Amino acid sequence: MKLVNIHFWILLFWLALVSNSTVTLQAQTMTLQQCTEAALSNNRNLQVARNNLQLGRFRQQEAQSNLWPKVSASANYKYFTNLPYQLLPLSTFNPTAPEWQFKEAQFGVPHNLDANVQVAMPLYHPQIKTGIKGAELAAEMGDLQVEKSEEQVIFEATNLYYNAQLLQRQLLFVDSNLVNVQQLINNIQLLRTQALAIGTDVSKIELQKAQLQSQRSQIEGKLAQVLNGLNFFMGRDLNSPVNISNEMETGSEENYAVLPSVDVRMAQLQNRLLTNDLKALKQSKLPTVTAVANYGLTGFGYLEQPDPFFKIFPIGFLGVQASYPIWNKTTRYKIAQKEAEITSNRLQFEHVQAQNDLQIANAVVLKKVAQQNIPTMQQQINLANSVYRQTLVQQQQGTATIADILLADNALREAQTNYLNALVEYLKADLELKKASGSIKN
Repeated sequence: MKLVNIHFWILLFWLALVSNSTVTLQAQTMTLQQCTEAALSNNRNLQVARNNLQLGRFRQQEAQSNLWPKVSASANYKYFTNLPYQLLPLSTFNPTAPEWQFKEAQFGVPHNLDANVQVAMPLYHPQIKTGIKGAELAAEMGDLQVEKSEEQVIFEATNLYYNAQLLQRQLLFVDSNLVNVQQLINNIQLLRTQALAIGTDVSKIELQKAQLQSQRSQIEGKLAQVLNGLNFFMGRDLNSPVNISNEMETGSEENYAVLPSVDVRMAQLQNRLLTNDLKALKQSKLPTVTAVANYGLTGFGYLEQPDPFFKIFPIGFLGVQASYPIWNKTTRYKIAQKEAEITSNRLQFEHVQAQNDLQIANAVVLKKVAQQNIPTMQQQINLANSVYRQTLVQQQQGTATIADILLADNALREAQTNYLNALVEYLKADLELKKASGSIKN
């Protein structure tokens, strides 16, 4: 049953409200998709998260650069105010001297210069490869963290959008109730002039009107706060005008494809990270081999008279360096700690997966119940409005009292509240289902 008269008055009242609001006239109506797209493009926290992705890519490049040759240059100049001493066997100067006797001697020249260029390249270094793998996994984790941030932004923006739509509907109900109350006041005042009503009857209805006006002011305040929050998530100025669509889909029985949620995938990736760390610890027991090439110049000088000189000699070599850890008990404890972390992570993954399944199951049940309740609540509103209209007619005929009208009005308000609650439950369950099933971005 369509309430043509009520909808007509609601439309008139709403048009009057819009005509008095320059902000709404200037604001372009935005759909939910437009709001979420704006939030994904302009949300500041999301921009920070995306910028942080560069850190992961730089760390990945840093890890890969360990496979490249490393070239270093060094230079060293020394001026000896006192030449270094060396002990020589005394037999060097006196063949008959005993072998346990030594003679000190100074060697070298005051001026010494060394300049070298060295190239080192790892030939076998297992930890470098595991480090590269760890950096790749960390970059994947960064991508998932951005995806989680995007989902959270969509969730918050959608939640605010739904709240704004519900508040707008609540305003429509309040406006229609104000129209009803004003009509009733006019009727009671007319009856009072005919001595068919008393002053307290008018006061009771005036009280109802004052309560509705107060409720309307509170709803407008909440709506302004919600729209400010929506502007904030969209990265817009809080004073920017925004108008949202009144279209609200509640009749679809769409079943979302269940995909692994971001939390589940992050738990899986965390396990791979810990496993790679464990592998790196175990590979620290393996030897490492590095090829080395060096070329340099060595200079010696004596600049005092009568025969100053400074001579430079080249030096170069090729070689291989190998190292092997023989004993490091600390590594054993680190391996034990990492294995315990992997066990905890596996349990955490099972918990997250089970919790996600629970959220999906509960959201499906709540959505189905709320979806079934919405048409029932709409029928209750129609029925309550019909009872209210009939009570008005009966009051005009003298067969109903003001108390009967107030009871009918309260029943109509309760039906409106129940309808809005059913909408809230449906939208909340639908949004939770999208998030838990990994379909919120789609």
